[in-house]
Amino acid sequence: MRKSQGKKVCDIQNRTGATLFLEYMNYIVFGGSRGIGAAVVESLMLEGHTVWSVSRSGDAPFGAQAVVWDALSDEIPQGLPDVIHGVVYAPGSINLKPFRGLKLEEFRADFEVNAMGAVKALQACLSGMKSAGKASVVLFSTVAVQSGMGFHASIAMAKGAIEGLTRSLAAEWAPQIRVNAVAPSLVNTDLAARLLSTPEKVEASGKRHPLQRVGEPGDIASAVKFLLGDGSDWMTGQILAVDGGMGSLR
Repeated sequence: MRKSQGKKVCDIQNRTGATLFLEYMNYIVFGGSRGIGAAVVESLMLEGHTVWSVSRSGDAPFGAQAVVWDALSDEIPQGLPDVIHGVVYAPGSINLKPFRGLKLEEFRADFEVNAMGAVKALQACLSGMKSAGKASVVLFSTVAVQSGMGFHASIAMAKGAIEGLTRSLAAEWAPQIRVNAVAPSLVNTDLAARLLSTPEKVEASGKRHPLQRVGEPGDIASAVKFLLGDGSDWMTGQILAVDGGMGSLR
């Protein structure tokens, strides 16, 4: 095994005797301790990549490197590698209330976690991504931004900022760093536990989607892995809907 620009490069031979080169990257997953973030960590670890899981708890599933950091803090996360090939910012919130019931503090809190947290994460990782020579960023929006859903004012505002940030940074950082976002619908995670607390709620939520089920963390992790990898090498500034058809089909 040899190293190249911070990558681990493994030389193996296939059945024909030809040498194959498998490159293993350094990935940072913010919010990697649970839910969608943990599923992303798992999918990348299974491919042999080195993954840093950044979270408030410091939990690092599947043998990832642990970094403790709070998205609400202005401190720079410590312990990140000098060379970074990909960054995923997965922290989020689900705060569904009628507009008249939302306090200004709730708007600020959702914006801080979802939008400003992403800004701080990317500021901390930018130097490492530049050092990699080529890197990819995946942020998270929501189906509610483009679809217009009642009771989603706070989260749609925060995630709408993420879509603007995605396109702006994609333009600014091209061609070295690609920036895309995933826009899921309801996913079966701890964050959505209140909305999916009974089998009846799960069934009812599933029926609202053309594909007749709610999302699973693995559905979203597969899309994130695609956006990080070479298969999406000609994609940047895109908002990829992974929503069971919710956002575009009726």
